[in-house]
Amino acid sequence: MMARITRGMVSAYIMMFFAYLFLPLAIMAIPAFNTSSYPRVWPFDGATLDWFVRLAADEAMIYGLRNSLWIGALVVLVSVPVGLAGAVVLQQIDSRVRSLFHLATIAPVLVPGVIIGISTVIFWRELTLSAGTRALYNGVFLTVMGQSSFISAYCMLLFTARLQRFDRAQEEAAFDLGASNTQVFLSILLPFMRPAILSAAVLAFLSSFENYNTTTFAILADRTLTTVLAGQVRQGTTPTVSALAVIIIAATVLCSAVLEWINRRRTRGIKAHT
Repeated sequence: MMARITRGMVSAYIMMFFAYLFLPLAIMAIPAFNTSSYPRVWPFDGATLDWFVRLAADEAMIYGLRNSLWIGALVVLVSVPVGLAGAVVLQQIDSRVRSLFHLATIAPVLVPGVIIGISTVIFWRELTLSAGTRALYNGVFLTVMGQSSFISAYCMLLFTARLQRFDRAQEEAAFDLGASNTQVFLSILLPFMRPAILSAAVLAFLSSFENYNTTTFAILADRTLTTVLAGQVRQGTTPTVSALAVIIIAATVLCSAVLEWINRRRTRGIKAHT
């Protein structure tokens, strides 16, 4: 009897947990298929796909989406190498300064995004004026620099966790066999870090794509998807926002399914060779 009660409570908790996670997404998706000009779930006036057509014709939204994708890709290219370098240095420096270095590298994570955005604009404005490189003072560049300053810290924490399981004897054996530092990094350390690198790249892109606090200041007069959405919500939104949410949710689910399929294929391949 007690086992049945326990299973029932666990099942109820799991159902509540998934409802808490996915019910808001389902409610957000319904207005995208409702003919009502105001985003609402009920009453359901009729089914339509017109809001997806209007979304494709929304130049501001498409421009912001294109900027967000471009900025996210650049943030990955900056944050992942910087985070990997920070993690490698953290594992190799003297233990007496390791805690200080760790504190300095993760400090941007603790700083509010608004402060990072404002300080990024002020710093690069003064630097570009004094160096005569005014062309760098644009919204995309400043946003990439501002976001990378704290997203690289996230990446470093992922890499640090992965490096804690690395067997340093592999490096020592490679050095004993005459390998150079570059060969050891490319042939031993980098393959070991590949899962963490892929995870850090996904984390960096998603963190950049959804960021608002830093972006709203660093982007200057330019726009990203988050700033465009914020402006539309303040002025009165339409179900095109729900249509965009449906597309993003579908893309996320599809990517997750593909990743899971790849991982299962890899697992079956490893088991087949053992």
